[in-house]
Amino acid sequence: MAVAKLKQIPRKGPLGFAAKVGIAIVLGLSFAVVWSTLSPTSTEEEVATNRNSFEGEILEPESKIPPGSEERNKEKDASLERIKSNTTVAVSKPEEEKLKGNGTEVKVNEEREEEDKKEEEGEGENKEEQAEIKEGDAQILEETKDENENPIEEDVNTNPQGDEDDGGETDNNRKSQNKKNKKVGPLFDPSAQYHWKQCGMKSGHNYIPCWDFESDAHQRHHERSCPHTPVMCLVSLPKGYREPLPWPERESKIWYGNVVHPKLSSFAKSHSWLKISGDHLEFPKEQSEFKGGANQYLDFIEEVVPDLEWGKNIRVVLDIGCIGASFSATLLEKSVLVVTLALANDQTDLAQVALERGMPAILGSLGSRRLPFPSGVFDVIHCGDCNIAWHHDGGKLLLEMNRILRPGGYFISSTTHGDVETEQGMRKLLASISWLILAHKTNDESEMGVRVYQRPASNDIFTLRRSKNPPFCKEDEKPDIAWYTPINTCLHRVPAAIEERGSDWPAEWPNRLFTYPDWLGDLQGRLHADQDHWKAVVEKSYLNGLGIDWSTIRNVMDMKAVYGGFAAALASQKVWVMNVVPVHAPNTLPIIFERGLFGVYHDWCEPFSTYPRSYDLLHADHLFSRLKNRCKHPIVIVVEMDRILRPGGWAIIRDKVEIVNPLESILKSLNWEIRMTYGKDKEGIIVAQKTTWRP
Repeated sequence: MAVAKLKQIPRKGPLGFAAKVGIAIVLGLSFAVVWSTLSPTSTEEEVATNRNSFEGEILEPESKIPPGSEERNKEKDASLERIKSNTTVAVSKPEEEKLKGNGTEVKVNEEREEEDKKEEEGEGENKEEQAEIKEGDAQILEETKDENENPIEEDVNTNPQGDEDDGGETDNNRKSQNKKNKKVGPLFDPSAQYHWKQCGMKSGHNYIPCWDFESDAHQRHHERSCPHTPVMCLVSLPKGYREPLPWPERESKIWYGNVVHPKLSSFAKSHSWLKISGDHLEFPKEQSEFKGGANQYLDFIEEVVPDLEWGKNIRVVLDIGCIGASFSATLLEKSVLVVTLALANDQTDLAQVALERGMPAILGSLGSRRLPFPSGVFDVIHCGDCNIAWHHDGGKLLLEMNRILRPGGYFISSTTHGDVETEQGMRKLLASISWLILAHKTNDESEMGVRVYQRPASNDIFTLRRSKNPPFCKEDEKPDIAWYTPINTCLHRVPAAIEERGSDWPAEWPNRLFTYPDWLGDLQGRLHADQDHWKAVVEKSYLNGLGIDWSTIRNVMDMKAVYGGFAAALASQKVWVMNVVPVHAPNTLPIIFERGLFGVYHDWCEPFSTYPRSYDLLHADHLFSRLKNRCKHPIVIVVEMDRILRPGGWAIIRDKVEIVNPLESILKSLNWEIRMTYGKDKEGIIVAQKTTWRP
């Protein structure tokens, strides 16, 4: 019946042109309304803007890594392809991915568990959470302070040239990856199985990735150059390795077997300030690499430059090259911190000896790149028995010293011999950068010619320059950008405004540690809070509640330093702390130097520039959670910790429980002894001790 009725409906003629246009307009408006209702309310850029608007609530803003050049991206992609080429996938269930890198096989379950939406949106934010534990009366997990809110300056790994590999993924690669995989899995897969192997490099127990040639134990790269595949092997131990002697005994005597080196024996025979005595390598206090002794050498410098007062207005010193450690040891008695820049071309590795003695040192080179330090932070730069041609190549290396030397700071160079060409070249260069010549005298006892120069404390003197070469650096030149950054042959002006860092000399030591300058502005309150936080943690738990014998602790590293609060809390202990500010974090390293402490920039996706077994204690406060979206294989950080921590050394790791739990399994696979673990309210802590186990 219905069909019959339908047949009776008369057929209408075709619609007119106006009717068709009207229908089209109605449909278009309807589509626009529906689209605006169902589509996202903001673009990706708007989301970023809205995220930044919560700046006051974010403890540590997620840093943005600027993209590099196309060549750099291609090199990185090629590197990742090489990693993938070493990866095999088994067909068995559950599916497993097998990663091989430098002799280690790691099996990882491919099925990644999703993080909940709330945690995903909070990535990069260090929200205030409380976690407390009592072991005896020790409070281990304290309230997390808002230590990293609002970065002071740009991230330190910014590289305008974009021609160097920073070890991390570029911003473009990360964005494209985030679009494909918006939901990020756990940092460490709890189902992973680790099968460790020893490194097979020629340098053996002294292997330093990024510096040593893998196939030649006698050669090093002129500048830092990291392997393309992740370092996933464990460095072997010297035969008969023994734990270092307690401080201060280790300053004058160390186990020779711990630092045995092919050329060290012959070196010791030709120098009186160190000698092999049985199983020990001894350093007689009456002997020094400076003839007449280091004390006499330092007194002479203070005599010719009366304004230079060791341990008062002079606190942080950089020593270029490593002959011996008597310079550092003698200044230590005067409350001066000296960090030695051991040059990579040192064939005797005396810096490793210095570290074993408990003296600060880092491996580096004077080449085409900036050193991993901020600008204007060292009170004194010293080059003893110096044979570096500072005036060559347009004075590039001296311009780098000018960058890292504090305005009004001192550059001290001593040499046993000189030549007319070098002298003339230096005078011309010094005039072009307006350095003052304070002293040029020969020390009769040390038989060294000592030259003391001073960087200008103001810009007024630059008006007297006869030559405009080198030119002043451009205004957009960032002097603190120092990670894989080429040295520019330009002259940085001196900060002039009172609110600028470097416009005034810090307070005398020890007041300097707790005197916060005016240029910090509102950050002063945050530094006070950070100091109170770490003082409580160290005194209530670290010193007495973890079972650590602090008489065996001398070399300490804070792997994710912020304001130096952890190092400052240990100031009363007989330790020194290497404060490492990750390159992806806010640039707080200048604040650390301003307080009379020191440190370096570093990217933890790469190995650190030091020898194996350099440190007695590693401290990592929320380091791993900050590297979740940065490092391709975060497990390499644990492998590097195993390399730079000595057997018997300790690691204190504070992080989210979801990271701490699988990390405990990884450390157990390395046969580390887990001394304590605890977790509460999503926060956790691991205290572990490395053993002598090697696979």
